[in-house]
Amino acid sequence: MYRLLIADDHPLFRDAISRTLNLAVADGSTPEYELLQAASLEEALSVIAHHADSLDLLLLDLDLPDSHGLEGLARLREEADWLPVAILSAHEARETVLEALALGAVGYLSKSSSAQTLRDALARMLAGEVYVPAQLMRAAPRPAPLSASSASSAPASSVPVPPPAPQLAPSLSDAEFARRWQTLTTKQRGVLERMVLGESNKMIAWQLGVAETTIKSHVSAILHKLGVASRVQAILLASHALPAVSGPSETSAAPRRETPRSNAHE
Repeated sequence: MYRLLIADDHPLFRDAISRTLNLAVADGSTPEYELLQAASLEEALSVIAHHADSLDLLLLDLDLPDSHGLEGLARLREEADWLPVAILSAHEARETVLEALALGAVGYLSKSSSAQTLRDALARMLAGEVYVPAQLMRAAPRPAPLSASSASSAPASSVPVPPPAPQLAPSLSDAEFARRWQTLTTKQRGVLERMVLGESNKMIAWQLGVAETTIKSHVSAILHKLGVASRVQAILLASHALPAVSGPSETSAAPRRETPRSNAHE
């Protein structure tokens, strides 16, 4: 059984999430969950302190009475860095999603997500994957992301904002990223573009009609050629630099196939 904690100041929303997970258990579609609840960041930290040996994941809202924007996530990374934290918020700006990943979030879910999307996302994050809905990554950039640095607009009672976490992806000049981009094959470029859109290996494989193991091989090669250690680092790096260097790639423009070819090789 997985033990989750949801930090949100709306009791009806917390109860709705609880009912959703209970229904999932009833129909046998997901593992069993126990859902703990908190209405504020301080309450969440108290719950974490009492259940430190058994919590598997925290679902964090960005608008809590004692926490504004990503400052709550930044504080959690400082005080409970062992606990995976996923954002569950009504804020859908692409910059906010990317900044949350840079601060260490393992996923980002919109409050408008369906029950099935929530179940699928939880399954992936509890399996150690990073989850970001494709539609959030496709959203056009907005000029003012919701960030921990926006503490000046927070209520006076808000807790101080801790220093930002170290940048997860190496800082590269446009010229250096362009050089590394040129080392990727056309197929690898297309896979990277789909990664930036938030698609999983399984989805990319289905879209391109190839085996998932083929996509995993492409991802490994991409990480090596970009000089990064993880999928999140590659996404963060590419999301900022890709628009300047990439045109439509053969792979990203490929039509969807009806079913993946399980024995395909590239």
